[in-house]
This record gives sequence, structure tokens and C-alpha cells, in this order.
Amino acid sequence: MHGRQGHSNEPIRVTAWVRGKVQEVGFRWWTRARALEIGLTGYASNLGDGRVQVVAEGLPADCERLLALLRGPDTPGSVTGVTEIWTATGDGYEGFAIR
Repeated sequence: MHGRQGHSNEPIRVTAWVRGKVQEVGFRWWTRARALEIGLTGYASNLGDGRVQVVAEGLPADCERLLALLRGPDTPGSVTGVTEIWTATGDGYEGFAIR
């Protein structure tokens, strides 16, 4: 799909930058709840330019599910765009944090 590497049963990391009215609307907490439901680890953090950065690690199909939710109609605030890159997993995360 989006340039993901490896086999579908191997964990991968997706880093997404979410644009729009996504700060001060509970967006990071909503993202954390969805990620935990799916079984992903990582974090969501506000950036100084008004975007939210979401880093998630897990199976590619699960990462795709989170991206679909980020682009979907049920997010808090108003998402105008999502840009993502796929990379190999790093050292791993404990749970899903708000930063």
C-alpha cells in the first residue's frame, strides 16, 4: 500500500503528521485510545506549528487501521490532512504515551 516494507506479519513503524484543528481538542487522547484498542504502541505529541505527530508501532494492517481512523470522520477537532512515512521499528515503546 503506502510503501511499507517486509512481511505483513512483521511489526513496522508509521509516523504520521496530522494537520488541521487538532490541538486543544482532545485529539492526542482520542488517538491514544484508538491505538490501544488496536494494540499499537507509540505516542502522540503536539508540534509547535499546530500539527500532531503520531508515532505507532505494530503490524502493518493495524497501523493502516489507525491511519484510516485519523483520516476518518470521528476524530475530535478537524483534520485537513495526514502525511505518513513507514520505517522499520525502533527500540519499541511501552504502551502509548501522550507527549
